[in-house]
Amino acid sequence: MASKGLAGGETELYEIDRDLSISVITEADTEDVLELLKRLFFKDEPLNTYVQLGECKELEKYCTKSIHEQSSFKAVNSRGEIVGVILNGMITKPQPGDEPPPKLADNCLHPKFRKIMAMMDYIDEQFDIFELYPDIDRFLDCKILSVDTRYRGMGIAGMLTDRTLDFATRNDIKLLHVLCTSQFSARVMEKMDFAEVYRLPYVDYRVDGEQVFDPAKPHVAVRILTKRLDK
Repeated sequence: MASKGLAGGETELYEIDRDLSISVITEADTEDVLELLKRLFFKDEPLNTYVQLGECKELEKYCTKSIHEQSSFKAVNSRGEIVGVILNGMITKPQPGDEPPPKLADNCLHPKFRKIMAMMDYIDEQFDIFELYPDIDRFLDCKILSVDTRYRGMGIAGMLTDRTLDFATRNDIKLLHVLCTSQFSARVMEKMDFAEVYRLPYVDYRVDGEQVFDPAKPHVAVRILTKRLDK
């Protein structure tokens, strides 16, 4: 069953294909994943929109660096088009004597993306998930969740999150973590019984006394949400 709707910026009717499947993203999918993200996430994510990010090779690398782990998933229609992705990566607890990881902003050459990465560094300094969950030695980080605007309202974000939860359960991963800059993504996670463990209102994040980000409503805060799978 399919319905037709106008795609953003297109003059021809686009046929919505509701015959969808969820499968693992492989490295062979990298270019197709990036094409979707450049068309949607790079433009629509609240902070990217606010800073007018534009082309950003650093963001491309950030989005795809964990694909080789085979823990990320795609929604594909019967025509083979990727219409949604969830990009995940494993984070392991640092051990005594480990060198501290480099700050995300330090080696970022893109000035607008560096502002976003600097806020992520600030959050890392303020909040340590391993202190909150001292019994956890690794977790799966849901880095990016993006669905084609033509396919929204069909539950695809929930399907991708469900597949991620199933992957975590099968691989004995006891905690899922997601940092949401978008209120829409946060609502998806709350519907999946994720709980907020950290919040940074954009009005409270300042550099040299100046507010750095003021995205459009309803996006008013960065939120970290988690879900334990062993409770």
